[in-house]
Amino acid sequence: MNYISKTLVPGEKVVYTTRLHWIVMLGHIFGAVVLWVMGGYVLWYAYAHAQMEATSRHVAGFGGAALLVCGLIVLLAGSIRRNATEMAVTTRRVVVKTGLASRRTIEMLLNKVETIEVTEPGMGRVLGYGSITMIGTGGTSEGFHKIARPLEFRNAAQQQIERLMPGEAPASPAARQ
Repeated sequence: MNYISKTLVPGEKVVYTTRLHWIVMLGHIFGAVVLWVMGGYVLWYAYAHAQMEATSRHVAGFGGAALLVCGLIVLLAGSIRRNATEMAVTTRRVVVKTGLASRRTIEMLLNKVETIEVTEPGMGRVLGYGSITMIGTGGTSEGFHKIARPLEFRNAAQQQIERLMPGEAPASPAARQ
């Protein structure tokens, strides 16, 4: 069960959820590949050169294996970062939770949201990521970067805000005269 589901108040429902876009993993993927290539090269070098001293070959072997493990750790760290971020629009609020060991949550009631600004770079429009800045009453603003499908997030929030606003009542017969 995720954080947002655990913090819903009675009668509140999750309308839309999203998370960080896979693009946030690119740096971690690049770092892991570099470490794996270096580790593979060190392992290959150690075992391709039989004339090396046995001690040196063992040190190189352990070093290469350590680089491979470090690459895996870098990849896992990126995956944990991406999966530890939850973003949702509920029937009453917008909730964003980041972090795993230390957590940061931002909850803005829908009736306190003034503006939702969406920024999509060129590649973001193509790949489906962007940034959202929510500005609440009183000028408080919160920015969320590299989220997946930011326009859908904004639209879901706007639809819920419109549902909260009282509809315009039809004019009474006495007012029409």
